[in-house]
Amino acid sequence: MFDLSPLSRRRFLEATGALGIAGVIGAGTTVSAQAADGGSVVPINWPGLGSYSGADAAGVRVTTVLAGSARYLIGPWYAATYTHYLPDGYIDLRGSDERAVRLPAMAAVAATTALVTGVYDPRTLSAANATIRTRNLIRTLAARHLANNTDTATRWGGGWQTALWAYYTALSGWLFWDRLDDTTRGHLVAMLVWEAGRLTTGNGVHLIGTSGDQLYMTRRDGTVVTPGDSKAEENSWSAAALSLAASMMPGHPGAARWTRRNIELLLAAAARPADLTGCTTVNGIRLSTWLQGTNIADDGTLENHARLHPLYMVSFDQSLYQGFVFGLAGRAAPKAALHNIKQTYAALVDKPFPLPGGGATPIYRPGSAEIHYPEGNDWGSHFPFYFGNFDLLVSLTGQDRGITPRAAEWERLHNDAQLALMSRFSDGRTYGATGENTYYGREHRIGAMAGQLYLTLFLARNATGNRLRWR
Repeated sequence: MFDLSPLSRRRFLEATGALGIAGVIGAGTTVSAQAADGGSVVPINWPGLGSYSGADAAGVRVTTVLAGSARYLIGPWYAATYTHYLPDGYIDLRGSDERAVRLPAMAAVAATTALVTGVYDPRTLSAANATIRTRNLIRTLAARHLANNTDTATRWGGGWQTALWAYYTALSGWLFWDRLDDTTRGHLVAMLVWEAGRLTTGNGVHLIGTSGDQLYMTRRDGTVVTPGDSKAEENSWSAAALSLAASMMPGHPGAARWTRRNIELLLAAAARPADLTGCTTVNGIRLSTWLQGTNIADDGTLENHARLHPLYMVSFDQSLYQGFVFGLAGRAAPKAALHNIKQTYAALVDKPFPLPGGGATPIYRPGSAEIHYPEGNDWGSHFPFYFGNFDLLVSLTGQDRGITPRAAEWERLHNDAQLALMSRFSDGRTYGATGENTYYGREHRIGAMAGQLYLTLFLARNATGNRLRWR
């Protein structure tokens, strides 16, 4: 399914009409890092990364989710959302908020992953046209970032969540590097460097940006800074942008700062009270002296939206994705990304919570894809892939040792339930009624997870052996 030899890669690019700049550079070869960005970006060396068939049971499930989601997002969703080009040649994002920026960035992750791996399903839109649309998303998102755009009416960046949007956009651009022009490459670099630079300022208590966002829900002295609102998710997505910058641009003058700050944010994201004592050191950081607070409980649970929230417990998927990000660069990811993942997963599988009618159950209902939300779920009723995605990441990184049932069994249950949701529609989407998932980017979130999970599988179950490494 995934053969990226130089010859087959050239044939794929020719078939999709995607040679463009790649035709000048030479498909299947390492693109010159001097092309558009002062030599900072090292493109992915696809021929050197081996191959992945996707034929294992989990691979078949994830491939089906990715193919369907990418087909929907770059097909019907794109066609309904972007109907014309603006005078400057870019598509109209129709705003600069989360809906306008994060959604197309997540769609680009799904589409680029499906296209470069051969997973893309062209039954309703050719790969050539899907490539054009995907490139439009990437080039427009990068051009509208404030690092490249002085128009206050259309620019985005520098906000609470924008590091995540930049991560999605830059990841898509890196995957599509040999299909992008020099201007777009330069915009991607400027965008990611700007957001990564903002994240390297601050100290052990605050992440100093435009809003002074907190690193911890609870400080060392017990002061609850953000009641009912763990900072785990924010720290993880900010770390993601830093990990990508360090992987794409290892020779950049900011790379050492990005690498250090990435580790710090990963450790802060999963910090629990037990970390504030003892002598544990992770990636050169002694937890008891560096950490200034906590974001999860000692039992691995966390709070968000003023409740114990399983959906935010599995948001540590963003930390585990660092395995594939560094792996695409042929490097080991920091072990900080694995910190306390096992405790959080055990809390999903083994920790009992009372039921309204009596008795108790873990969050993962035994033998079922059903999820128990101990204090309710304010996002809707159907999220099997959120959990199946996390299950497989936990399994691939070995963070389920000693936990029964093992993560692979839960992955099967949860992702079979995801496929059942998708089977209701012919266009690749997952959701029907709004109450199933009330987030306006619900289809895009599925696509972004599927793309990143597939890339993790590609590295972990590679024909050349497991290429996920942690150091």
